[in-house]
Amino acid sequence: MRREYPSAPLPSVGVVVCAEDRVLVVRRAQEPSLGKWSIPGGVVELGETVREAARREVLEECSLEIEIDDVVDVLDSIVRDEKGRVRYHYVLVDLLATCVSGELTVGSDVDDARWVTEEELVELDLTKSLLPVVRKALRRRGLDLPTQKR
Repeated sequence: MRREYPSAPLPSVGVVVCAEDRVLVVRRAQEPSLGKWSIPGGVVELGETVREAARREVLEECSLEIEIDDVVDVLDSIVRDEKGRVRYHYVLVDLLATCVSGELTVGSDVDDARWVTEEELVELDLTKSLLPVVRKALRRRGLDLPTQKR
């Protein structure tokens, strides 16, 4: 199915990957979030579970193996064009995970990836839903983020 102007919503995953006091973020190299910082993730492939998709996406985008903890949230990402038509529609299942191995390198669909602390995260040009999802995930880990400085 086409991603741009799809005939139905696309099931997708996002992964809040934690390592000690840092969170993994990626800068998107494609629309709809070109140039924005987000969490690793992408579309669930046919025959793939949500958890399998999450592991695959983090491996493809960042060369990291993860252990998935739990679902953090389920969100809709709907982007309309100037005529009001649905240009992109993703149903996002965001998961909390822990990095278990690998060395961070940039892979497919992203042009940068990095581990950031709480303070560094709020200074980045983030996708709209990123900060609430990361905050929710970190609360589950017993950590909190400062208020965004925008």
